[in-house]
Amino acid sequence: MTRFRLTVEYDGRPFMGWQRQAHGPSVQQAIEQAAHAVTGEPVTVHAAGRTDAGVHALAMAAHCDVERPIAPFRLMEALNARLRPQPVAILACAEAPPDWHARFSCLGRRYLYRIANRRAPLALETGRAWRIARPLDALGMHAAAQSLVGLHDFTTFRSARCQSESPVKTLDRLDVWREGDAVLIEAAARSFLHHQVRSMVGCLALVGQGQWSGDDLRSALAACDRAALGFNAPPDGLYFTGADYSSFEIDYQ
Repeated sequence: MTRFRLTVEYDGRPFMGWQRQAHGPSVQQAIEQAAHAVTGEPVTVHAAGRTDAGVHALAMAAHCDVERPIAPFRLMEALNARLRPQPVAILACAEAPPDWHARFSCLGRRYLYRIANRRAPLALETGRAWRIARPLDALGMHAAAQSLVGLHDFTTFRSARCQSESPVKTLDRLDVWREGDAVLIEAAARSFLHHQVRSMVGCLALVGQGQWSGDDLRSALAACDRAALGFNAPPDGLYFTGADYSSFEIDYQ
């Protein structure tokens, strides 16, 4: 039995999310079906995170165990061939230690949210960015975002369907900056609550449009009440960008 580490890129629009489910297609199901076709074995794929319907990934870390002897490059090529034409690609594949786990060995996760801050509709990025026509103050958004960094009770920014045992999380970084007509928001933490990033982005958008102040954002956090949430951003602009592991395990990226 060989454990393989996979780096996966996908467009989340056709899927109900990463996790296999009964009521629609998932990224996990697509890869598992491809792996079964390649190996002839029932294969379970585990990921560093569980993205929602419509959320994308630039570099999702995942792993699977395969009994059949196969080289990592051949497995990657075969999986990609079987995954076509679905918008899922295996970017890298390598052997991993048998005790390495994409989810439980993960020390940090990173997300990027893309806002297209322009009046014109999206011709090329529909479903891949959130368009906001009103001008956004990216510097003001970044300044306000720093009040969310650190150890907090993020109940306000937590989905009612969140299965995490505790709403208390440590947010390591929440940066906002502008590149042309794009406003980018990057979040990093060991783990996130369900909808936490989208909820934070929605509130920061209110700050950027002048509808909320930094004090309003701090009050929403302190309320520890989902009813205090200003807005939940759509999934369109959210990307899982990477998972962090120890210095030894980083060789498998």
